[in-house]
Order: sequence, then C-alpha cells, then structure tokens
Amino acid sequence: MNKSIRLAFCGTITALSTVLMFLTGIITIGTYTLPALSGLLLTVVVIEIGPAWAWSVYIATSVLSFFIAPDKEAALLYILFFGYYPIIKSFIEQIKNKYLPYLLKLVVFNISVIVTFYISIYIFAVPKDSFEIFGIYLPWILLGIGNITFVLYDFAFSSLIVMYFQRFHTTVHKWLK
Repeated sequence: MNKSIRLAFCGTITALSTVLMFLTGIITIGTYTLPALSGLLLTVVVIEIGPAWAWSVYIATSVLSFFIAPDKEAALLYILFFGYYPIIKSFIEQIKNKYLPYLLKLVVFNISVIVTFYISIYIFAVPKDSFEIFGIYLPWILLGIGNITFVLYDFAFSSLIVMYFQRFHTTVHKWLK
C-alpha cells in the first residue's frame, strides 16, 4: 500500500474523529457517545493499515480534541479510554487464554475510569460532594454500573467488527490499494 494513501486515509479518520469530538459541545448526550464513536473509527485504521498508524491517529485526535472540543470531559474520556481502547483491544484479543482477555479489558477499563475520576476531582476541580446523593457516595456504584455497561459496549464493539469484515472490509481494502 502506498504511504501517501495510508497517510490520507489516516488524515481522513483523524478529521472525522475530531469533528465528532467537536460536536460534543452541540449534542448534549455527546459527552459519552461521541468519544466512543470517535474511537470506533480507529478500528478501521487498525484493521486496514495496522496499529502503528492507529496510534498516530489516536495521538493527533487527542491533541486536537484537547484544544478544540468544547466538552473537556468528553475529550478526557477519549484521551484516557475510548481513543486507545480499539488499538489495545486488537492486541488483547490475540491472547489464547480463554479468560485472560476479559480480565485485561476490565482492568484497563477500571484503571481508565479511576484515573478519569481523580483528574476530574483534582485537576478540573469537580467538587467531591457532587458525587453524593442523599448521603450516598456514588463513585463505587457508578463504577459497578460502568463495568456492566463496558461489557455490553465491548460485546457490541466486537459485533461491529464482525459486521465490518462481512460488509466493508473487502471494499475498503480494494479502495486503499
């Protein structure tokens, strides 16, 4: 594959991902959904060109999102999880052990969520009491709900990858040649 074609393809995915991240200021439910969709675009780069190129798309989109995304929480979610997850998912799923990939995915997710929480508290100065309702401290409950949501997200993500291979891979692969 010609290097200029790969570069153009990665530039297009970076632009699309950055536009999705910019839309977080316009679409109110975009804080969580748009970083996830933006990260899904990296899957195409991983499949068609390889993880090394996907890392460059992730870095470029992260930098651009940090500066131009109106919703900084969405940018943080992309940078600390949704952006790199499609890349490491491809590596984790190559492990032959039956249960280890699931464990590693959950560990990566939980570390990302906890780091995001502490960055929100100590850097973005989100008050800790905003995580309390009726005297109940919610982060642990939200982490449990988040783990269930992540398992569903990962299952849907894997299903989308299968669908991509069935419907689009051949066409995109021919286009990139």
